[in-house]
Amino acid sequence: MSVAVRNAQRAVPLRRAPLRRAVCALRAALGASRFDVGLVCAGNGLMRRLNGEYRQRPEPTDVLSFPFHRVAPGELPRPRCREEYNLGDIFLGVEYIHQQCRAAGEDFDSALAVTAAHGLCHLLGYQHNTKSEWQQMYQKEVEILEELNRLTGASLRPLTAGLF
Repeated sequence: MSVAVRNAQRAVPLRRAPLRRAVCALRAALGASRFDVGLVCAGNGLMRRLNGEYRQRPEPTDVLSFPFHRVAPGELPRPRCREEYNLGDIFLGVEYIHQQCRAAGEDFDSALAVTAAHGLCHLLGYQHNTKSEWQQMYQKEVEILEELNRLTGASLRPLTAGLF
């Protein structure tokens, strides 16, 4: 199935092909290759609006996930028809991520892949509101990023390292 990448911002130059390849590999590592995923690369303005509307935090952020299905962590959706083979949409705050990378001296493309992994985990029911939820999500992020690292030779680590 497909990974649709839409660049809805102009603040940061973006290479969509490597991001799409990373998301396809991460989706496969989650066992969800047959599901569609929408990926919207957004600027600070859109992320601020969405974060304010859906999380009551009117500030830019790195990632927001909007799952198509409600599933328990570690479960895949059980679609009943073709239109339900959809994990949902991930909004990557690329302008925010780029600003964070510049400040920390980190690689932007790597940060996008790690943030997308985090968003994919949210689409599949993983959360990090409690320590036990975070541990479960962190372990899944480690697992899928290790697979991406194996395929690409990178050494990516989860977004939520040291959250608790």
